[in-house]
Amino acid sequence: MSDTMTASTASREGSFLSTGRGRITLALLCAVTFLDVVDGSIVNVALPTIRTHLGFSVQNLQWVVSGYLITYGGFLLLGGRAGDQLGRRRLLIAGTALFAASSLACGLADSQGLLVGGRLAQGFGAAMMSPAALSILTTTFQGSDRHKALGVWAGISGLAAAVGVFFGGLLTQDFGWRWVFFVNLPLCALVLLGAFQMLKSDHGRSMPGGFDAVGAVLVTAGMLLLIFTLVKAPDEGWGAGRTIGGLAASAVLMAAFVFNEQRRAHPLVPMSIFRIKGLAAADVTQVIAWAGFYSMFFFVTLYMQNVLGYSQLRTGISYLPVTVGIGFGSTVATKMFVRTGTRPIIVSGALLAAGGILWLSRIPADGTYLGNLLAPLVLMAAGLGLLYAGVQTAANAGVPEDQAGLAAALITASFQLGSALGLAVFSGIATSRTSDLLAAHTPPSEALTAGFQRALLVGALCLVAAGAIALRASNTRGEPAATPEIQQNPQPSYGPA
Repeated sequence: MSDTMTASTASREGSFLSTGRGRITLALLCAVTFLDVVDGSIVNVALPTIRTHLGFSVQNLQWVVSGYLITYGGFLLLGGRAGDQLGRRRLLIAGTALFAASSLACGLADSQGLLVGGRLAQGFGAAMMSPAALSILTTTFQGSDRHKALGVWAGISGLAAAVGVFFGGLLTQDFGWRWVFFVNLPLCALVLLGAFQMLKSDHGRSMPGGFDAVGAVLVTAGMLLLIFTLVKAPDEGWGAGRTIGGLAASAVLMAAFVFNEQRRAHPLVPMSIFRIKGLAAADVTQVIAWAGFYSMFFFVTLYMQNVLGYSQLRTGISYLPVTVGIGFGSTVATKMFVRTGTRPIIVSGALLAAGGILWLSRIPADGTYLGNLLAPLVLMAAGLGLLYAGVQTAANAGVPEDQAGLAAALITASFQLGSALGLAVFSGIATSRTSDLLAAHTPPSEALTAGFQRALLVGALCLVAAGAIALRASNTRGEPAATPEIQQNPQPSYGPA
């Protein structure tokens, strides 16, 4: 097939994904999720060096990570819906441009305030580009192409978390911490070039009742406050007035948002989207699962560096086998969707990952990589690949084209919320256990390890809970929605404007 064939011809004669243009389009969209996910893990490894060079206190250093999470999670729903209404390519280009500019600002920052400000802007850019890319993917590829594309998207997302740790150690050790931000620039340039060349210009859909400004303010404020409160909870304390007040205020804002949406004829977030088969359960499953996954990477990294004494580069290299496990899991999931549906894939992935993290919860203070880390990490990674590919497919199946951006934002928001929630809760669990043992004069390495063990044990239970939720969810094989709009215009949007 010619790479320049029309999408409709590709649809009639074969798979669009099998064409050169189809594969390049998928690679372009997957580069966005790689850029998004890798940014979190690559920066984490550089934090000790950033603290030394810019004079951060331990308490203020968290804002290098938290600033990104807060604006990313806070603006995701608005970014996803804006893509549906204003045009997905527009949002992808605008978000990537902002992400590139803020990455440059972070790399050049010579003060704490400039670096944190750059991270806040990065999160806002990611909140625009990530749901836009995923919604373009789900509306461009159809049928079996869609299953394969979502499987690749999920695999790349999982791989990025592990690859980021490796490159974070490599860049920080050999080139300096600023390069964990500068490395984003060439990839952003490729995404922008590809977006202009490969994606068709779209103008979104105008809303008959006008833009729901009230809903936008309420949901953004509610999400910002929720993520901010979760991030601060370990320092403030879960019983502190600020924590309880922040959670209560966030709940009030979200309740007001739901009330506003139900009253509007043309809401920002139609509540009917949650009646789509599989979407709500997939979102909840991902929140709980990523609470376990994200904290696992955090604690195992600390264990390697603070207990086993690994360098940043050695820590990064230690995660390379994880990429193989994730790739294996996502590949198997892609091949099995049509036969089994998403439910068995998600449940199997959750239980497999739970077993790997449970195994990790037995790490000793005098452990070794081959004896205590390699096998459980690979087992966990295979489960991650299965689960992540499953929830991505379940969350985007049956979604009308005009709500694809919103569905993409919801599943991405569940990833961010789960990450923030897991780190907040499990850090408290680990710190409490370690502090009690230190007070009893336990050697520091043993006290630290015991704290990590307890947090990892609870993380494994989270994965079991995620599997239980998925077990009760509807089973979907990732069929696209058969809406009149899609039936009349089945052509994917690609090609230069």
